[in-house]
Amino acid sequence: MAPPRRRWLLGGLILVLVAGTVVVMLWALQRRLVYLPDSSPVPPAGDVIAGARDVTLHTADGLELGAWFVPADPTEDTGMAVLVAPGNGGNRAGRAELAEELSGRGLAVLLMDYRGYGGNPGSPSEDGLAADADAGAEALEDLGFPADSTLYFGESLGTGVVAALQARRPPAGVVLRSPFTELADVGAHHYPWLPVRALLRDRFPVMDHLAASDVPVTVIYGQRDSVVPTELSARVADHAPSLAERVVFDGADHNDAVMFGPEVADAVARLARRVD
Repeated sequence: MAPPRRRWLLGGLILVLVAGTVVVMLWALQRRLVYLPDSSPVPPAGDVIAGARDVTLHTADGLELGAWFVPADPTEDTGMAVLVAPGNGGNRAGRAELAEELSGRGLAVLLMDYRGYGGNPGSPSEDGLAADADAGAEALEDLGFPADSTLYFGESLGTGVVAALQARRPPAGVVLRSPFTELADVGAHHYPWLPVRALLRDRFPVMDHLAASDVPVTVIYGQRDSVVPTELSARVADHAPSLAERVVFDGADHNDAVMFGPEVADAVARLARRVD
């Protein structure tokens, strides 16, 4: 074999080996890219939100998870609650302002943290987060808020969590903040050079879970989302069978203050009034 041909074959073999190594590493480490928990313990609920209290969620696979329950403002009480399923980063302390806004609109709130977040045991996965959400819904029922008196609020990755939860335990309504069609679509957008659809273990198929649902859905997203492409959120709203409202914040990115503030709480309150 001529030396140039051998060099080409050797170079090709090295490229294949490097690419294979990268794919294997991404397969093994992918959940570290999907889940970005702040695992540090959080303070007692009452130290952060007046009147709030700590609750413990008991999952079907034997974990005990910390969460915060925030009662509704008694002067505005609607008799409804909101289960907040957060995104893939931080912990419940970072959602305190949203909980206070919702409470002020007469809605009780359960701020949950997934396994591995906020000092909770365990490691996150799609099945694990599903079990955590079931435990959150059960805790709210024990607190006097059955599913038909509850709204599920999912933020980013949490939209995948609550989309699946509403198929198992239909609530009064669902709010999807920065939803995606399925997680693989987000990964393919950010890593177009990788076979994301073949590699991804945790799928979170939001649109599949909504396809046969008659639960009223509010979809909220920013017009310039750099994390979840805006067109994916728009597609969820376009295809939601029971769309109650679409709220689009002009010029807003994924983690801008408006995405956690009073305008979002207003949209949740409007859905609560609609389904009451």
